[in-house]
Amino acid sequence: MGALSDDLMSIVRRAEAPAQAGVFSGDNPAEYNANDPIRLWVIQVIIIIGMTQLLALFLSRIRQPRVIAEVIGGVLLGPSVMGHIPNFTTTIFPKDSIPILNLTANVGLVLFLFLVGMEIDTRVIRRNAKASFAISVAGLVIPLGLGAALAVPIYHQFTDGSSNFGYFVLFVAVAVGITAFPVLCRILTELKLLDTTVGVVVLSAGVGNDVVGWILLALSVALINASSGLTALWVLLAGIAYVLFLCFPIRWAYRWLAKKSGSLDAGMPSAMMMTVTIVLVLISGFYTDIIGIHAIFGGFLAGLIIPHDNGYAIAVVEKIEDLVSILLLPLYFALSGLRTNLGLLDNGITWGYVVLICVVAFFSKFLGCAVTAKLTGFNLRESAAIGTLMSCKGLVELIVLNVGLSAGILDTRTFSMFVLHALILTFITTPLTLLFYPAKYRVHAGSVQKVAASTSATAEAGTGAPLGDIGDAVKSRFAVVVDRIEQLPAVMTLTQLLQTPSAAISSDISSTRSSTDEKAALAQAHGLPALSHGSRVETPRISVDALRLIELTNRTSAVLKSQAADSLVQSDPVLAILKTHGHLNHMAVSTSLAVVGYEDFSENVAQHARASSSQMVILPWTSGLASVEETPDSPIANEPSPSGSSASPFDTLFQQKRERDHSSVAAHSHFIRRVFADAPADVALFWDRGIPQASDSGAQYHVFMPFFGGPDDRTALSFVVQLAMNPAVSATVVRIRKGGEEELTPMNSIDVVKAQNLLQSTVHSTVFPDTVYGAQTTQTRLASDTADNILWTKLMTSAVPEFASALSRVTFLEETSNKPLHTLVDLTSRTAPAHARQVVVVGRSRRMAVESHHTELVELCVERNASLGSELPKTLGDVACAFVATGTNFSLLVLQAAQKQ
Repeated sequence: MGALSDDLMSIVRRAEAPAQAGVFSGDNPAEYNANDPIRLWVIQVIIIIGMTQLLALFLSRIRQPRVIAEVIGGVLLGPSVMGHIPNFTTTIFPKDSIPILNLTANVGLVLFLFLVGMEIDTRVIRRNAKASFAISVAGLVIPLGLGAALAVPIYHQFTDGSSNFGYFVLFVAVAVGITAFPVLCRILTELKLLDTTVGVVVLSAGVGNDVVGWILLALSVALINASSGLTALWVLLAGIAYVLFLCFPIRWAYRWLAKKSGSLDAGMPSAMMMTVTIVLVLISGFYTDIIGIHAIFGGFLAGLIIPHDNGYAIAVVEKIEDLVSILLLPLYFALSGLRTNLGLLDNGITWGYVVLICVVAFFSKFLGCAVTAKLTGFNLRESAAIGTLMSCKGLVELIVLNVGLSAGILDTRTFSMFVLHALILTFITTPLTLLFYPAKYRVHAGSVQKVAASTSATAEAGTGAPLGDIGDAVKSRFAVVVDRIEQLPAVMTLTQLLQTPSAAISSDISSTRSSTDEKAALAQAHGLPALSHGSRVETPRISVDALRLIELTNRTSAVLKSQAADSLVQSDPVLAILKTHGHLNHMAVSTSLAVVGYEDFSENVAQHARASSSQMVILPWTSGLASVEETPDSPIANEPSPSGSSASPFDTLFQQKRERDHSSVAAHSHFIRRVFADAPADVALFWDRGIPQASDSGAQYHVFMPFFGGPDDRTALSFVVQLAMNPAVSATVVRIRKGGEEELTPMNSIDVVKAQNLLQSTVHSTVFPDTVYGAQTTQTRLASDTADNILWTKLMTSAVPEFASALSRVTFLEETSNKPLHTLVDLTSRTAPAHARQVVVVGRSRRMAVESHHTELVELCVERNASLGSELPKTLGDVACAFVATGTNFSLLVLQAAQKQ
């Protein structure tokens, strides 16, 4: 009978007497009690998880996979270190309690191998199949041969000859030749190599290597558990029959049931399907265990048959991965550490063989895979990185060693030697890969980010009508970044304002089969300024290039998403809604999806904008993100917050549900500022406050814009004119000049402590500095002022005939005030029409600003008791912060002009 079955039976036999009354009757909860083992088990689990988390916190800083922390934690808790503390082992890990800990660990291992089975995606193997196959074969044949040769002297030096020589050679060969695919996936994720040519090839080769390794391990276990050659044959035949039974009728039945229940089409398993899935895993593990193959193979095989359609496998993984990775799996690795006794490595010969094992295991993989990679067309750096990554050990290696130890093939000393070699090779994988293949030499394979057009027609940017010689052409191509479905109303609102009725009509005209003259006549009948060009009618048409960003973490589900990005871009509901919106409103919408690390979000946005030739990047945000809601006491509501309120407009504006060690507020602020700093186009951050409950669905929009001057304000003013091309939009633009009798409150008379509390940072982080661009000189200042005056004069005098209709809906005002922010806040409410939705458009003005408004912003915050924090002014600018601090209920659009690259 298998090891898992033996542990279960030993626990059942102990359950004889009822539990005692507990601590009130003098019972010691730390003492093992076979009738009530959960108390000591909880203590053991808490100690193991605590040690693992503590080590992972440190090792993650040097980019080491979590398995390193888990095994080292077990070694520290075992006889090597803490076992030297008197009575520690007998109290915390008594021998009688190990079967229960081992049973829990094996259940976790079976479930984890089920997750690993779902990671095996045959589509990955097809990418660079020729090179991957050659590398995989070289990474198996050479290490297996050298491992078998290495096993001979180790057997004669460190064993007493009682174990079977052939089995020992087979185990050592498998231990040396195998590649730890799950750990390899995590390292590729951590090093951001999943979307590089090296990452794709290594992943493909690792899949093949892993599958062959599991087959060899299953063969080894079957041979060991068989009492004779005939029994071994029956075990292998039963195993092969089960694989065929599972991969065909059971797979078809599972898919049929998932489809019949609607789970497969929805991409989300129902409670019934999750029940079927868990039962399938357990039965599969039970069968492989009772026939003489370890239960983990049953879990692995069950994972192979789970369908990946519509993200179904990803949803299954998300439901169980946290329990497995946080609670159950660390127990298995900790047990490996508890069985490791480094104190037995007590002489030079033993350490010499440890070094020899490391050298043979590393170079047999490294040289075989690197040379093969070079012969298949990779350069030296890429070949060295492939060789290093393929030499990675970890999970599978430890499973092999534990099976060998349980079967009596390995003794504690040889087991400890091989565990140490697995730790060393896993530990050096990351630094060697970074040494051989730093970021500047990486070539991206385009396997993570794919672009799919939502219509059969090519999404072309409209030519637009130029604003005379005062700026860029009317923007018609926009890159939109969307993370969540809550951002869609903001995207729809802004694109709807940009899509003028004339553009929609001209789209219908262009799509007809009429002649060119007939199309031109139709355009003229609708009053469109269209020009015929060949067989087409050139009219402005909005084009949206939507980018969906998904964070790539060390989770199994994130790795699966990166592998399935090609299909996710077609089935993602957020992108599907955007494509439908574009189709209904005659906009060309293309979609792309990127699964990347959070640190690479801004870089991906810049690359996307550059690749799609976008004229403006739109970052949409809504006021109801995550679980933060506006309340009457919030500083972003109609009334100021009470003193001491911990809520901040920034929390509501940028709060996001994320798995991150540092504050999500600061992290998201840095992301937005990186986009502002790196984007090759204009950037617009749109905070949509939603539709008022009493609003008329056909209500007009009114845009209010303060104009101080500078490149950002000029861009904002041009954009306001473009918005006014929509007949449903009116606008008021106020040019503010400094002057007047009212003076600002001197800083020394303001409550300094209160001001510091309201504008202090809630997160002490220097990850990303403030984005203040370029020192001003007299020449640049004069050139900017001249550009401001030219633009203002032309618009005031309607000297741009192409926009006469739009300018007729824009009111230009000039104000002089020593407190411009106070004046603007007052004007906003006075100029807004009664039944119009108000949108405030401001320039970010963090570079070449005409003047600083920081002092007045501090005064405004103290007056309104508004807590902004230090991150919000750095992100939005002082003028935008003034509208946030005063609790205005208007939507806010912050623009920054493209920086000269």
